[in-house]
Amino acid sequence: MKKNRYILCLLVGAFLLYFAVPRFSMFAEGLEGVFTASWMLLALLVMAGNLSAMLYAPKRKAKSRKLTKQTAKRLRYYA
Repeated sequence: MKKNRYILCLLVGAFLLYFAVPRFSMFAEGLEGVFTASWMLLALLVMAGNLSAMLYAPKRKAKSRKLTKQTAKRLRYYA
């Protein structure tokens, strides 16, 4: 379930970059240049964080239902 969220966040981030990059002036001076650089850095960090979370998420292991004598006794109770 979390993997779907990471993929969705990556797609939304790519969508935002797709629309934002042509409108930003990379070599602007002053406040506009600072905003462009900080926005691009933040967007790339968000995408990198979601990608690393998706790639390095712990794998789920199949739980084996091995019953010992004691747990089997606990399971057999009469109401």
